[in-house]
Amino acid sequence: MTKSLRELHDVELAVQAAAGGRREYGELVRRHGSAVRGLLRRMGAAPSLADDVAQDAFLQGFQRCAEFRGQGTFAGWIKKIAARLYLKRVAHEARYVAESEVEAATPVDHARTLDLDEAMKALNETERVCVSLCHGAGMSHPEIAAAMNLPLGTVKSHVKRGLDKLRARLQPATDAGGRSSHVG
Repeated sequence: MTKSLRELHDVELAVQAAAGGRREYGELVRRHGSAVRGLLRRMGAAPSLADDVAQDAFLQGFQRCAEFRGQGTFAGWIKKIAARLYLKRVAHEARYVAESEVEAATPVDHARTLDLDEAMKALNETERVCVSLCHGAGMSHPEIAAAMNLPLGTVKSHVKRGLDKLRARLQPATDAGGRSSHVG
């Protein structure tokens, strides 16, 4: 009895996709497409750009599927591909487009529901990308340093500073007695 595609593990699907299994790879795209697009949006991509880069990443992933050995998760592997493609695209476009001033981040209103995407907008571009690559794509600090052509210490600083800012923004507001002011 053969398993349905939904019952197969990502590694099994990747092995079959590497042998030319388009349906199996389609299942991997179905499983991980929204997570890849979400990572790209958190890195700063507009929704349409996130869709384009995700599509390019999945195409490249299909061509390179035999390289996936199952040592990490498929989701992590494809997110790394997507993150690198996005960084290349941003670097390429930066050569031709003058940098615009970064808008001042609007403070997050703690009285409403907080969400990570909104909090990520408060980070500067480099912090946002470093945090996204580290915690969204699962890349190590040395991998990020190589991908972004930054010194390792600089990457570590951006990740730490970005996480500190996120913690501060995502923390519930407290009253003078240290109690949360959120009404549950």
